Amino acid sequence: MPRIVIADTSFLIAIQKMHLFDEIQDLYHQIYITKKIEEEFQLALPDWILIQEPLNITIQAVLSLTLDPGEASAIALAYSFDDVILIIDDLKARKEAIALGFKITGTLGVLFKLKEKGLINSLKQKVLQLAEIGFRINPKIIEEILRNAGEE
Repeated sequence: MPRIVIADTSFLIAIQKMHLFDEIQDLYHQIYITKKIEEEFQLALPDWILIQEPLNITIQAVLSLTLDPGEASAIALAYSFDDVILIIDDLKARKEAIALGFKITGTLGVLFKLKEKGLINSLKQKVLQLAEIGFRINPKIIEEILRNAGEE
């Protein structure tokens, strides 16, 4: 598992609405975000979510030309570390992060990992919760991830 985990706002919103902060801490121990992501989230964060600014603001400025400011700041922050995974759900931001050579996952991938580690009982239940809170997920991806988790 990568040493540094950086999350975007949509992930924080999803885990907050699903009441999964404790399970996420058990999985990752620490997550890094930027001040911009904290501002977008607008709620109090647990103390194991650390706020750090990107070292290279030029990269962030360039990324901000085509991406949401939070996503741009998360990807720019990734340049500050050697072994990092980005938790990003927006397709455009995911493609950009991959093109820049970063490892990525999304909220669904994290939920799968929680299930795999026994930190949640039912991936299907959490996927349904995501849909209830307005998280848009391609039905084919849902089908595939549930099949991989043995919850067809």
